[in-house]
Amino acid sequence: MTTFWNEHDFEVFETPGLEGRMAALIERVRPKFEELGREYSSFFSGKTGDEFFPHVAKHLRRTVHPPKDSWVAFAPYKRGYKAVPHFQIGLWESHVFIILAVIYEAPGKSKMAEQLLKTEIIHSLPDDFVIAGDHMKPEATSLDQLSQEEIEKLVIRLRDVKKGEFVIGRHLPREQAVSMPEKDFEKLVDQTFEELLPLYTILTQK
Repeated sequence: MTTFWNEHDFEVFETPGLEGRMAALIERVRPKFEELGREYSSFFSGKTGDEFFPHVAKHLRRTVHPPKDSWVAFAPYKRGYKAVPHFQIGLWESHVFIILAVIYEAPGKSKMAEQLLKTEIIHSLPDDFVIAGDHMKPEATSLDQLSQEEIEKLVIRLRDVKKGEFVIGRHLPREQAVSMPEKDFEKLVDQTFEELLPLYTILTQK
């Protein structure tokens, strides 16, 4: 059985020091992100009608602390992704994340939050989806554990707080990721992104 992820990929985040960890990331994980980047930029281009581009994290701003996570992001802009709603596939030491995110750099996030408050689309998403208000932390909460009021609070924070963010999608625990056949992982990513696309449409007001 071939799996997409293996223990060595996650062990990258146990490598001490910036230089050592970056070398491990570049050797073991970045080729996989580049592969996913090619595949899913085409996927989103086909689904949305806009040309999407992959953005593999390079962690260039880091000078001391090694990265605790890494990712490939997808957005319809060649120069960057942080200013717009974007999709990501990435790793923490504990899990894989497959998400849609609006982060604090996005200048239109208040307007996006207003669009979310007008719809109940979040409540129609699968119960195993998770949601968070900070993309810099690995923690997220399952939708089935949150009330409508709690979800609204998160969206209001996105609207009203400068550092407010909105991250939603699926987490795949490390143990599952390293034992999941590659075809099953691909199916899970396809399914997750299909389920997130209507939300992306609302965020981008298309």
